[in-house]
Order: sequence, then structure tokens, then C-alpha cells
Amino acid sequence: MSEVTMPQLGETVTEGTITKWFKQVGEQVAVDEVLFEVSTDKVDSEVPSPEAGYLAEIKVPEGETVDVGTVLAVLSDAPPDGSAPAGDTAEAEPEPAGDTAEAEPEPAPAEEPEPAAPAPAPAPAPAPAPATKPSGDGLLLSPVVRRLVNEHQIDPSQVEGTGPGGRITRSDVQKAIENGTARTGEPTPATPSDTAPAAASAPAPAAAAPSRAAPRPLVRTGERDVSVPLNNIRKRTGEHMVMSKATSPHVLTAVEVDFESVERMRRAHGAEWKAQEGYSLTYLPFIARALVDAIRDFPHVNASVGEGELIVHDYVNLGIAVDIDFEGLLAPVLRDAETKRLRAIAREIVDLANRTRSKQLSPDDLAGGTITITNPGQYGTMMQFPIINQPQVAILSTDGISRKPVVVTDEHGDESIAIHSVGVLALAWDHRAFDGAYVAAFLDRVREVIQTRDWEAEL
Repeated sequence: MSEVTMPQLGETVTEGTITKWFKQVGEQVAVDEVLFEVSTDKVDSEVPSPEAGYLAEIKVPEGETVDVGTVLAVLSDAPPDGSAPAGDTAEAEPEPAGDTAEAEPEPAPAEEPEPAAPAPAPAPAPAPAPATKPSGDGLLLSPVVRRLVNEHQIDPSQVEGTGPGGRITRSDVQKAIENGTARTGEPTPATPSDTAPAAASAPAPAAAAPSRAAPRPLVRTGERDVSVPLNNIRKRTGEHMVMSKATSPHVLTAVEVDFESVERMRRAHGAEWKAQEGYSLTYLPFIARALVDAIRDFPHVNASVGEGELIVHDYVNLGIAVDIDFEGLLAPVLRDAETKRLRAIAREIVDLANRTRSKQLSPDDLAGGTITITNPGQYGTMMQFPIINQPQVAILSTDGISRKPVVVTDEHGDESIAIHSVGVLALAWDHRAFDGAYVAAFLDRVREVIQTRDWEAEL
């Protein structure tokens, strides 16, 4: 007999939720065969079996959250008596798989999952809203923290978080419960859309977010509607994006870039590159390389907002948004990008994308980013306004590149019309960190690197 325990999936991860068992009691499992899926506050991961054998017992059913090191299951060398699947394994509706995606990644970071709440029962008229409501809607809470908050009617805005970035941990909530502080008398809603509309006469909370001023009408499924449950990534993304918009004064600045020098390299070396590397030479690594170079001259773009301060990083941990078969986006981090040249950057982007889609990321792969690139341009977009991945201060959108007529000037100063590959780079940025002139100069530097670098030597 051997025990399977909850693995340590990241330096800051202390617990996880079992979202799916891929084997049932009595079934045989091979070493390194995927045994279960676990969800943390950052990522869903498929965990392989540490040994070969038979699944003799499942101690933690689907949907339960436990600490790292907790015994989840027991493996045996021989099939257990009556090897039919035991009835104590909870069946869960499978989450949409995200194993296939587009050739190039594209973004929007994500954060913690939270359990789906049941639809509210129909009522003849909305009940009057209380004068004071718990204000946890804009906070990032893990599933176990939100459950404790609901069970003990704790107002999370009154709980001091001791986790990374001030995040509220389970011990923080338990301390509040023991001290009898931060009680509300009303459970925290799982999502903003689950709250019933407030009566017009009820006063709004003093620190309410703008989205709470006008409650969203509830929508009920009809005969011609289809209910599609939001998966964990969708929920985490929505929660994080709402928080980001409420935190940062978002501004968008965009420039048009002539990619003809990059296009010449792709045409000249594309076939050889694919034969050597096994994947196509896209525009993305060129853009990433130029972005990293430009940061040397404009370091405040590569920063995070702290408590009344801008923390400027002397390294570039580049988040690369990856699409998971249109089911969600994650932004794994390419670390120390300032130390890498074009080929190394391209290889790591492909590796991160592949591991994201095969659920081989750990929470640490998603942590510590200093600036992010999102890549919708593969679908021919004109310009996208992305949302900042907090606590970063900027995210770059690489939009569609197409053949267009441009004015070119020869060595004698004479102008003519030529057909070049042209696209838009759009940067969403935090106005707390700097002003428009700084961003415009930064993007101009990125454009200059793309248009003038000797990419032949780089390859």
C-alpha cells in the first residue's frame, strides 16, 4: 500500500481543491498516468500517479479543498476485493477541456476560482436591500476562504490579509472568527451577478465600486436558451478583470509599425527555422525581443504598483497570454527575458504555450510577471484594449499584421510607394505610474527596434 498526497504545486500554495478523479476505486493506474486534477487559486493542474498499482481508496472526493500534504488516495499492488468503483467517489460535471488551441498564444491573466452559486429562486418582487452589505465582491478569494466567509458571515473587507500581495488566507479568516470581528450577518455572494437587485430607496455602501451602483438585472433561462456554466478560468478571469479596472486608471496608446524587415527574415529563414525547431517563425518573438530592449531605456513600464510607490524591476519576467481552446486564457511567465536572444525567447514561448494547454503548469509558472503581451493579432484584429494584469502597470497587445501600401524614402530622400507588412501595437497602461509622453516615447522605441534591428545577425 502507498499513499497519494496533495502535492506542493507552488511556493505560495498551501491548499488545493480536487476537481476531478480520472480513475475510480478498483481501476489500475500506471506510473505518471494522470490520476486527478487539482485547482488552486492560480491554475488547474493534472497530477500524475507517483506509482503504478490499483486505486484502493479515495479519501478526498471531488469538490473538497484540503491542505498540501493531505492524503488523497491509497494505491495497492493488487486489485481490491470487489473492484467495482466505490460509491464514495463524487461524480462531477467535467469542465470543458482546453487541450487544443491556436498556434500562437494570446492573453488576459486569471486568478482564483470560486464555486458556482445556484440560480436564485424566482420571487414576485425584490426584497429591500439592507443598509450595509459585505463588500467582498472586488476581493480575490480562494474557494476555501470564500466558503469560510459565507459560513461564518464574515465581511472580507474587514479582514487583514497576510498572504502574498495582501491576499486573505484561511488563517486570516479563522483568526477573525476566533476574535469575533468582521461579522456581517449576511453571507458574501459568490459572484456579483448572484446578488439580488437592491431596492431603489436603499443607500449604497460608501466605498461601493462603480459596477455596484446599478445592479445587473438577473437573467433566467427560457425554453430557447442554453445554460453554459462558467468554468473556473472564466470565473477567475472575470473576478480579476473587474478588480483591475477598479484599481488602475486604464489608458490606451497605440502605434503603427512597419514589420517589413521582420517579414523579410521570416520569408528567408522560415522553412529552415521550422525544420530545425519544429514550429513556425512568427512575429511574436521579434516583438517580445524589441519590447525587452526598449524597457532598458524606459524601465518604469516594467514595474508594479505597491503601497504608495512604484516598484521598478531590474529584470523582465514577461507574461505571455495563452488561449486554451477558447475556454479561457492564462499568462505563464517567461523569466529573465532580458538575458535571452530571439531563438531562446521563441523556444520558451512555445514551451509555455504547450504546457499551458496540457495543464502542466504550476502556480509558480503564473507568478512574478512584470509586464504582459497578449496576441490577438493572429485573427487579424485592428486594435485591442487589453486589461492590465495586476499589479503590473502595462500590457501590450500585438494586433493584426497585413500587407499595405506605405511611403518609403530612399538614400537620396526621394519618396515612393511600396507594399509592406504593417501592424499595430497597443499598450494599455496605468496612469498612476507615468504619463502619456513616457508611453509614446516607449512605443516609439519599440517600433524603432523592430524596424531597424539587424535581425539577420540575431537569427
